[in-house]
Order: sequence, then structure tokens, then C-alpha cells
Amino acid sequence: MAKKETFETALKALEAAVNSLEGEDIGLEDSLAKFEAGVKSAALCQKLLKDVETRVEQLTQAKDGGFSITKFDEP
Repeated sequence: MAKKETFETALKALEAAVNSLEGEDIGLEDSLAKFEAGVKSAALCQKLLKDVETRVEQLTQAKDGGFSITKFDEP
């Protein structure tokens, strides 16, 4: 069973790709491969953040003392 990649692991992969591109003296093909990996990691981070954003709900107190659940609104 394949393990689902988390935001944290995708972010670490993105950081590793960026650090490698900035700090290493690597060839064109290796640079391109690391850039592609970074773009994929960045896209996954964006997707995972968007997925979480759509699931976030705020619990707010209603005037009658009860609670209601409202969807998260962007600022």
C-alpha cells in the first residue's frame, strides 16, 4: 500500500530541490531534473493547502447560545 505524501514531506522535497539548485555545481540535466522535482513538489503543496482550506470549518457561537459550523472564508 502506497503511503500518501504529506504537506510536510512535499515541502521538504521542495526545499531540498531549491537548496540543491542554489548550492550545488551540477550539470544541466541534473539541474533540470531537480527543477522538475521542485515544480512537482510545489504543485503538491498548493493542492494539499487548497484541500485543507476547503475542509476548514469555523465553529461559531450563535445568538441563542448554541453553536453552528460555518465554512472558512478567505480574507
